[in-house]
Amino acid sequence: MQFNKVEVCGINAGKMRLLSEEEKTELLKKCRNGDKNAREELIKGNLRLVLSVIQRFSNRGENPDDLFQVGCIGLMKAIDNFDITQNVRFSTYGVPMIIGEIRRYLRDNNSIRVSRSLRDTAYRAMQIKEALLAQTGAEPTVEQIAKEMDMTSQQVVIAMEAIVEPVSLYEPVYSDGGDTIYVMDQIGDRNDDLNWLNEIALKEAMRSLSDREKRIINLRFFRGKTQMEVANEIGISQAQVSRLEKSALDRIKGQI
Repeated sequence: MQFNKVEVCGINAGKMRLLSEEEKTELLKKCRNGDKNAREELIKGNLRLVLSVIQRFSNRGENPDDLFQVGCIGLMKAIDNFDITQNVRFSTYGVPMIIGEIRRYLRDNNSIRVSRSLRDTAYRAMQIKEALLAQTGAEPTVEQIAKEMDMTSQQVVIAMEAIVEPVSLYEPVYSDGGDTIYVMDQIGDRNDDLNWLNEIALKEAMRSLSDREKRIINLRFFRGKTQMEVANEIGISQAQVSRLEKSALDRIKGQI
């Protein structure tokens, strides 16, 4: 879905203006003083941000125009609630707001409906969970929550799981200078007997890697650790682990 080459909601994405951080800051200050024109200009200047977000939801089968309109609502909420006194880029605050608005829309319009009674049970369980946490200072168990609700643990678990929104493995969770870390990068990759041939080939190709690269590949693909676990063990950032891992895999693929 190439949003930069099409019109979304009658807007030519290729002609959208990009605001600098200085311009955003100045317009946000004017917005706080009630300048409606500044607010309008700020909205128009951040429409590309909305487009970049809705591309993440392009595989949901939703109408792009609908997602764009919902994303714009999130953008306006971000503009109205952004604290200009905080040392935070507007996009850092705005993106989660836009994503949240779109997720609410998708949840409310999901074709897979969760019954009202199941939702009520889940929300009541969450309230009881918060109350128990406040009383004891410790995370309550499912059994404790179920006891308070006079229900079985299984009933509570089913209700709580029913309102959890599925997350794509390709959902980005962190980005550092263009190196994006996805949900799938947080999941351990455990080998089994079915892919032992690939393991042998990988070991042969690993001979050309540096000691640090070998250690990362070993921890990730032979011991099934997540990138965060590898980062903590080696003493570097998760973004660095991601870069080194991708570089090593590219070289391995070139030799296999």
